[in-house]
Amino acid sequence: MINRKEIFKRLYKDYSKSYLGKMLLSALFSVFVAGSTSAIAWLLDPAIKKLFLEKDQSLIFVIPIAIIFAFTIKGGSLYFAKATMISVGEEIKKKLQFDMVKSLIKTDTQIIDKKHSGKFISNITYDVTQITNLLSHAILILFKDTLTLIGLLFVMFTQNWKLALISIIMIPLASISARTLGKRVGKVTTEAQEKSGFLTTYLVELFKNHKLIKIFQKEDFENIRADKYLSELKDKQKKIQTVFVRMSPIMETLTGIMIAILIFYSGKLINSGQIEINNFFSFLAAMMLAYQPVRALSTLNMVINQGLSASARILPIIDQKNKITNIESAKSLSIDKAEIKFNDLNFSYNIEEAKTLKNINLQFEGGKMT
Repeated sequence: MINRKEIFKRLYKDYSKSYLGKMLLSALFSVFVAGSTSAIAWLLDPAIKKLFLEKDQSLIFVIPIAIIFAFTIKGGSLYFAKATMISVGEEIKKKLQFDMVKSLIKTDTQIIDKKHSGKFISNITYDVTQITNLLSHAILILFKDTLTLIGLLFVMFTQNWKLALISIIMIPLASISARTLGKRVGKVTTEAQEKSGFLTTYLVELFKNHKLIKIFQKEDFENIRADKYLSELKDKQKKIQTVFVRMSPIMETLTGIMIAILIFYSGKLINSGQIEINNFFSFLAAMMLAYQPVRALSTLNMVINQGLSASARILPIIDQKNKITNIESAKSLSIDKAEIKFNDLNFSYNIEEAKTLKNINLQFEGGKMT
């Protein structure tokens, strides 16, 4: 079994390294996303102070235009960051699938015979998709949401460091919950892949033997089998999605608690003159905008576990070595007068098994039917 560190090294070296330039470009767009998101929260401070409290009309056009500009930069940068990583993800997906197919083409027949083709098809489709999510979607979340969170935390600490310290308690609490759920996701993903393999195996056999099903009138029997395989896969997929959405009530509860505490404490700070109302609203906007990146980062561990579980199944298939290989020093085949001779031929289907043929001697004379 390959450990997590080795899997990460292998995925980077063989699949991600070639697209490092595009990943850095996506990271650059993520910086623009983070900067514009932070600017949106910060702009509420002068907007409330100048336009509503001081009733200063000199910025009545400047601030709204700045907010529109910030949202436009955020939307455009987010599009380019995602589009870049989608391109990287599809390239990596194709390379993974090709490497696996290439390995299966050249592998020993006994390897193919031990495992139904449907299971291999499931590896190529289901598992590769999970790895692609790890190498594209997860990396984008890491870039975009980490930078956005840092930018928003900067705004929060600028407005009031005491409130900021209270609000960041939510981050480690969300991380602890995500870590627990991430382990569960890895286990359920492995189970779902197995069910996907069973379903694909069944479908291959169904299409291959369709005429026999008609001849023996086994349609009802096959309907029952199809329902069984589809139901098993459905149940596993429901478990995966249910584990993912468990973060929603946790995050909503944590956010509600944080807002309640902040409103209570902010009321005291405003009454004592330690914070202005415009600072509070800017801070509150930054905290609410930070909800999305915190939530995304909290699910990152689950996406990583899915990708690592899939990698642990895919990489051994790509790496498997043939037991039967060409001997470089072997003599060239010599055919004299079309005669074929076998001298002391031995053969077994598996090296570990007993020989199927032992010391076979045959001679086929040229020009004759044997």
